[in-house]
Amino acid sequence: MSSTITKIEIFRVPPRWLFVRVETQGGIVGWGEGTLEGHTEAVEGAYQDLVRRFVGWDADKIQDIWQHAYRARFYRGGPVLMSALSGLDIALWDIKGKRLGVPVWQLLGGKVRDRLKVYGWIGGDKPSAVIEGAQARKEQGFTAVKMNGTGKSEPAESTLQAISWIDSPALLLETVARVSEVKSIGLDVGIDFHGRVHKGMAKQLARLLEPLQPLFIEEPLLPTQPLEITDLKHLVSTPIALGERLYGRNDFRPYLEARAIDIAQPDVAHCGGISELHRIATLVETYDVALAPHCPLGPIALAACMQVDIASPNFFIQELSLQMHYNEGADLLTYLVDPSVFAIKEGHVEALQGPGLGIEINERLVREYAEKYKQDQPWINAIWTGADGSLREW
Repeated sequence: MSSTITKIEIFRVPPRWLFVRVETQGGIVGWGEGTLEGHTEAVEGAYQDLVRRFVGWDADKIQDIWQHAYRARFYRGGPVLMSALSGLDIALWDIKGKRLGVPVWQLLGGKVRDRLKVYGWIGGDKPSAVIEGAQARKEQGFTAVKMNGTGKSEPAESTLQAISWIDSPALLLETVARVSEVKSIGLDVGIDFHGRVHKGMAKQLARLLEPLQPLFIEEPLLPTQPLEITDLKHLVSTPIALGERLYGRNDFRPYLEARAIDIAQPDVAHCGGISELHRIATLVETYDVALAPHCPLGPIALAACMQVDIASPNFFIQELSLQMHYNEGADLLTYLVDPSVFAIKEGHVEALQGPGLGIEINERLVREYAEKYKQDQPWINAIWTGADGSLREW
């Protein structure tokens, strides 16, 4: 059966995802995901280049294709190129697993666990929605959630969009109160700072949250600030998590060498696919850093993360986007033939058992939704400004 690549297609589908379909001469189809929220058209352009370059290649040569896609054009790395490469790489692993009749985790050395601890999102952008969302996640079977620690406050409706950055210490206590409420119903909580606040505010907030024993604080500062994050690490005992805006193992080096993080959160759709996620997992393990892949994305990205999680000794917890507040028009389970593969029980999802990624995509529905979605503008994040009119981090 020939594994020559004959077709590479991309599908922009709601709510904000970019799927990749790779077909071989032997008729095997692999699916990938290269979603880069807010930069869809740039990634689509990068895919046009990958189509020209790799149709006609042997899909079994995953490493060779990865190296050529990454290195052969001199300029490399960054969110756009790495997201495009990620989607292609994931699809190639799906093809190889399907051709051999085994899950991808078998090709990564076999499983080291039977199920994966997962967490859901409860937003936190609006304080009033937090406890309601937390209760809903608990009823769905989650035992852990993540929430924004630096979301919008809720003054009059006319100014709701205007405030997104904690620029008054008084607002810190509101965040602590929200986290405490969620903890009170029996859920573990990770808190996403989203790199939104100045380091002075980040230090105060991290210390105020410390007695509540969060699972982690995520992106307490922007990922361009490894030294400042290292300083923060020395101030609090709460685990520091980071990695969604790092685009390969080399980007993790300064954080690992400075002992700045406790939990690595690479995103399989941005960091270079299954190939690079697996390499990052192995690298960070040597620093006693846990793996908790970032994944507020679609079912293909989640399945790809899970393949690496299942085979990684240092895996901690997996994010998934079920009923996430950004998922408008479709949700995590929409494009699956069998949604039960992601069933949540006692805070865990069972290891995927099917060949390749272990999921079956409803191609008819993907094509139908993609055709309708062409009429819409690609999803972009909100632009937030402060009360003084200055730009704030989203």
